Amino acid sequence: MRRALVTGAASGIGQAITARLEAAGDAVLAVDLEPDPAAPGEPFEADLTTRAGNRDAVAAAAKRFGGLDLVVANAGIQHVAPVEEFPEDEWDRLLALLLTSPFLLAKAAWGSLGESESGRFIAIASAHALVASPYKAGYVAAKHGVLGLVKTLALEGAERGILATAVCPGFVRTPLVEAQLADQAEAHAMPEERVLEEVVLVPHAVKHLLEPEEVAELVAFLAGPGGAGFSGAAVPMDLGWTAR
Repeated sequence: MRRALVTGAASGIGQAITARLEAAGDAVLAVDLEPDPAAPGEPFEADLTTRAGNRDAVAAAAKRFGGLDLVVANAGIQHVAPVEEFPEDEWDRLLALLLTSPFLLAKAAWGSLGESESGRFIAIASAHALVASPYKAGYVAAKHGVLGLVKTLALEGAERGILATAVCPGFVRTPLVEAQLADQAEAHAMPEERVLEEVVLVPHAVKHLLEPEEVAELVAFLAGPGGAGFSGAAVPMDLGWTAR
């Protein structure tokens, strides 16, 4: 049994990861700003845009489970706007949750992961860790930063047996993506019903959305014995996006 912490666990990719880990017999602290008691995992409320929220989440997992073997930094938000109109408060909020939170989680969990026989840190970094899209300055900058963080964690963790990996999915059928459709319609000056095919799926060579459960399967693989050879790597799962 692994002892895991998953952020953004109340819905979407985080909920699917939590469910997949629990199905394998793992104990999971399901961290979210608004945790769902009916969702998989042991719910824990935390504001991950704050230092205290990240520290408290790690401390709670270590206390409940007697240590930590796996941290999955998944929590995410999005804001779509041209750079000249991009709200500075939204920039700060995006970087706090998407980049600073993974750093704080790793920092707080580093000792426990080092004591584990199979310490793993997995960040859900997005294909936007590898490529850019217009109108997403905060998200793209943060995800590129996450990839750099994971590479550094992999180098620092090697001697302690900690593996760090970045999962880089394309667009996934989640509330976060569905909520973007109206913003993208406004940014691109087109009807919302055209956004999915003419904007969102354009980078995908294979024209459909990924499902959260597919991402969860990759995370479970990387967290298990099969993932022992992966560290410091960006693992694309992007339906051909970065093949162009």
